[in-house]
Amino acid sequence: MSKSGTIRTGIGGWTFEAWENGTFYPEKLAKKRQLEYASRELRTIEVNGTYYGSQKPATFAKWASEVPDGFVFSLKASRYCTNRKVLSEGGPSIEKFLTQGITELGPHLGPILWQFMATKKFEPEDFEGFLKLLPKEQDGLPLKHVVEPRHDSFRTPEFIELIRKYGVAAVVADHDDYPMFPDVTADFVYARLQRGSDDISTCYPPEDIDRWAKRLKTYAEGGMPDDLDPLAPDQKAAGRPRDVFAFFITGGKVNAPTGAMTLQQKT
Repeated sequence: MSKSGTIRTGIGGWTFEAWENGTFYPEKLAKKRQLEYASRELRTIEVNGTYYGSQKPATFAKWASEVPDGFVFSLKASRYCTNRKVLSEGGPSIEKFLTQGITELGPHLGPILWQFMATKKFEPEDFEGFLKLLPKEQDGLPLKHVVEPRHDSFRTPEFIELIRKYGVAAVVADHDDYPMFPDVTADFVYARLQRGSDDISTCYPPEDIDRWAKRLKTYAEGGMPDDLDPLAPDQKAAGRPRDVFAFFITGGKVNAPTGAMTLQQKT
């Protein structure tokens, strides 16, 4: 049995003009080959486009055909599923998102990210109703779910207990304003590193890269980083190896690919 899960570091999307001048992509690389290139330099990509609109099954199949074995996409779920007053009434929108053809990705389908508005407060009964709508599989393909609440009312052991009950992860958000949920509640961990800078060649300072490398390795080995404070310290997660995903998102996007590759090398 492996003593450590798989660590994958990546970025948000693969289309960004600033990456086309040699910062990431080789100069004169055709746009249609950008995913092919990015997926061989990185181990995962978070797709933001699925948050704003649906894709065709053929599109997901095409993405899958262009990436190597072991590469995984994370898909951000449609905003119509999460940007609503009553979350538990989002069943039709959730079904529409899950049946648009995402399973064409096959083994390249990774976690599904359900992101909430920063104004959305924690209402336990309604949030549990939402969690009940998230299926364990789609078309026979197992699904992994991760939620990203961005309101401080979610900073409570009750929230951690609730998502652990359903085997759902919460984003370990490294952000200036949004809460971080370092507790382990699923069989994987999902971090979004959002404090980068375009003025730093590795997106994050070297000492922060090292710090996150240590944290990711601890998570992957089944532990809990000792420099992060869990919201529910009395709720112990099973100390088994688990897969870990970490994305350089938002801040420092110009150098996000370099940051992801540097972090991957250190893990």
